[in-house]
Amino acid sequence: MTERENEQEAGRGQEAGHDGTDRADGAAQVSTATTNETGDGTMTIPELVIISGMSGAGRSTAAKCLEDLGWFVVDNLPPALIPTMVELGARSQGNVARIAVVVDVRGRRFFDNLRESLADLETKHVTRRIVFLESSDDALVRRFESVRRPHPLQGDGRIVDGIAAERDLLRELRGDADLVIDTSSLNVHELRAKMDAQFAGEEEPELRATVMSFGFKYGLPVDADLVVDCRFLPNPHWVPELRPFTGLNEEVSAYVFDQPGAKEFLNQYTELLQLIAAGYRREGKRYVTIAVGCTGGKHRSVAMSEKLAARLATEGIETVLVHRDMGRE
Repeated sequence: MTERENEQEAGRGQEAGHDGTDRADGAAQVSTATTNETGDGTMTIPELVIISGMSGAGRSTAAKCLEDLGWFVVDNLPPALIPTMVELGARSQGNVARIAVVVDVRGRRFFDNLRESLADLETKHVTRRIVFLESSDDALVRRFESVRRPHPLQGDGRIVDGIAAERDLLRELRGDADLVIDTSSLNVHELRAKMDAQFAGEEEPELRATVMSFGFKYGLPVDADLVVDCRFLPNPHWVPELRPFTGLNEEVSAYVFDQPGAKEFLNQYTELLQLIAAGYRREGKRYVTIAVGCTGGKHRSVAMSEKLAARLATEGIETVLVHRDMGRE
C-alpha cells in the first residue's frame, strides 16, 4: 500500500459525520441476480458484496475497485440497513444490479445487527459474498504510524491495542468470509489486480482458485484455505548447479518431479482437490487459496505450484498463480 493510500484508509476511521453516501453513485451494467415475483411485476434482486476487514488493510481500495467495475458502492452503512438497501436496489428496475457495502468498526454500535441482517438476506435468497481484508499486525502498525493517526479502537492505549480489539470484534465475520485477501505485502495496484481478477468478469465462474507458492521460513500465508508441504522432496538448493535457479527453470522442475513420490503426490492431490472443489460448489464457496510451501519458496513449491495450477485449469477451475516468496533471498 502506498503512503497516500494508507493515509486515506487509516484516516477514514476517524472521519466524523460521514453520511455513507459518497460512493453510492455507480450504476451496474450487468446482472446475474435472481428475480422475485411481486404484485407489481418482476423485481431483480441485486447481487451483494460485503467488504470488511482490518482498518488500514485496504477496504477503501477494494471498494474503489468495485465502483470502477460498475458496482453501486455504499460506505459505512449500518448493518441493520443492508436489507433495506437491497430492497431499494430491487425496486430500481434493474438499474442497480450489483451492490457493494463497506462494513467496519466505525459502525461498531450497529455491528451486532450484522448477523441478523445476513440471516434476513438468506431468507430472501439474496446472492451475497463477504470479502475480508486482512493484514499482519506489523504491517498495520507501520501504516498507522506512517500517517500519524490513531487506530479507531485504540482509545487511550496503543495502536496494537486497537488492532487486537478489532481482530476480536471481527473474528467471527472473518470465519464466514467467502474471500480473504492478505494485503500485508501488497501495494495498491496489486490489491486492485486481485479484486479485478475476482470480480471483473461479466459471468462469475463456479470456483476460482489461487495457487500460491511460499517459503515456510517466511511464515504461512494467512489467507490460505489449504496448505501443502513439499519439504518431503529433496531440496534443489543443495545441488550447486540448480541453486541459482527457481522452480520456473525446466531443469529444476525436472529434478523435482524425478524424485520418488513427486508425480504421485501431484496426481493424488489433484484428485483430492476435485473432491474438495465439488463440495465447495455445493456449499456456494466461490474462492479457494491453495498454499504450496517449501523451505524458501524458491524451488520445490514453485515447481509444484506451476504443475498444480495447470492441472486445475484443465479441470475447468479458473486459476490464478502467485509465487509469494520467489526472489526474496
